[in-house]
Amino acid sequence: MTTLIPKRLVFIVAGALEQPTGGYRYDARIIAGLQAAGWQIDTRMLDGHFPCPDETAHAALDTALSACADDATVVIDGLACGGLPEVIERHAARLTIIVLVHHPLCDETGLDRTTAERLESSERRVLACARRVIVTSIHTRDRLQALKMTDCPARVAEPGVDTRDVQGTRVRPRECAGGPWRLLCVATLIPRKGHDVLLDALAQMTDLDWHCDLVGSLDRDPAHARDIEQTIFRKNLADRITLHGALDAAQLEACYAAADVFVLASHYEGYGMVVTEAIAAGLPVVTTTGGALADTLPAGAGCSVTPGDATAFARSLRRLMTDRAWYDSTCTAVLRARHALPGWDDATHAFAAALETPNTVGGRP
Repeated sequence: MTTLIPKRLVFIVAGALEQPTGGYRYDARIIAGLQAAGWQIDTRMLDGHFPCPDETAHAALDTALSACADDATVVIDGLACGGLPEVIERHAARLTIIVLVHHPLCDETGLDRTTAERLESSERRVLACARRVIVTSIHTRDRLQALKMTDCPARVAEPGVDTRDVQGTRVRPRECAGGPWRLLCVATLIPRKGHDVLLDALAQMTDLDWHCDLVGSLDRDPAHARDIEQTIFRKNLADRITLHGALDAAQLEACYAAADVFVLASHYEGYGMVVTEAIAAGLPVVTTTGGALADTLPAGAGCSVTPGDATAFARSLRRLMTDRAWYDSTCTAVLRARHALPGWDDATHAFAAALETPNTVGGRP
């Protein structure tokens, strides 16, 4: 009788895996999916500050890699390694290092030029050591190619959605909702997510009856979160906007169920998981064309405007709220689109295929 040797890998992330962001939720779902498929996963969560690492981060990654047996397969989230090329270079010869890139670190909104250039250079060195690169969107794959960060095209494993959400949610007829329009934005309060643009847009729409729920961690950039809170008061929107902070899964599901429209004014996304999650929940979307968002939003399921253009964002949202025929046609498109969304089983299969398909980028020949 032949005994199959389980597939094994080490999966390294920056900080706690349970953090409520798209990137961490992607990592967690992929890890869970691989485990369900028979993989043995050793998850290592690193202390320290990322992606501009402090000494704690440097030591944590070096310790995690030093503990890996020779020839071990190690998947590292790009946030955890993109700023630490010297550590990756030290271990690349004896490990099969695979880097998971959600978006290039240098594309983060709000970086000064020196920091952006340093991150671009360091991430290029890291990817040169990787035996394989996996990305979460075609846009990120193409962006890495444009930046000349990889010698070979990266493998794409796009996120999935919970199929129970697709089958269990129905688009709510607007006339049955009653009360103000419920707008929902799910995004960590960091500059890239464009909350300031969203607030500028909403301030142009105070003649309409609406309430907006902002859901997302306030801890990633506390100074920016305070600025957003102050802007809400300065624009006299405090009675129209609820700043929830991070919510658990049940609370977030309740927010999706209560909403009429999903709004996201991000300057840039490597994929934009919340957009597909909104579609799965049956919500029309108003967003931007920042990064992969231009491709993530299904045709007809909402509207995308140029990042940073609050007036265009307000105009599109106003039309959705005042033109009943357009709202109805958008809801119909959402219904069509959500049944075509891939599930997490599909995402896990794509990720496993990317792990198993030879595609040497750097590291050992």
